[in-house]
Amino acid sequence: MKNQKNQGEERKSKAKKSDRIVGETSPALVQEIIGRTGFRGEVTQVKCLVKEGRDKGRVMRRNVKGPVRIGDYLILRETEIEARRIKSKVTKGAYT
Repeated sequence: MKNQKNQGEERKSKAKKSDRIVGETSPALVQEIIGRTGFRGEVTQVKCLVKEGRDKGRVMRRNVKGPVRIGDYLILRETEIEARRIKSKVTKGAYT
C-alpha cells in the first residue's frame, strides 16, 4: 500500500516540473515559409526573426508543428539550435 502512495506522489511531482518552462523565452516573427517536412508533411519549416533576448535580430530556420503563416509570432524556448535545411523538392512526405 505504501508503494502505491509513493508512486502517486512521484507522478504529481513530475507533472509539476514539466508544467514550468525552464529558462528565458524569446518571441520570433515568421518572415518566410520554406516548405513542409516530416514523414507525412505535418511540420512546416519557416524562417523567423528573433525580436528579443540574447540573439536579437538573428534570422533562423525553425520547424513548426501546427498552423502557421507569415506575420505570426513564435515563442522560442531556445535560440541556439537551428533546424536543418530541407534537401528535396518534395512538398509533402518523404517520397509521395
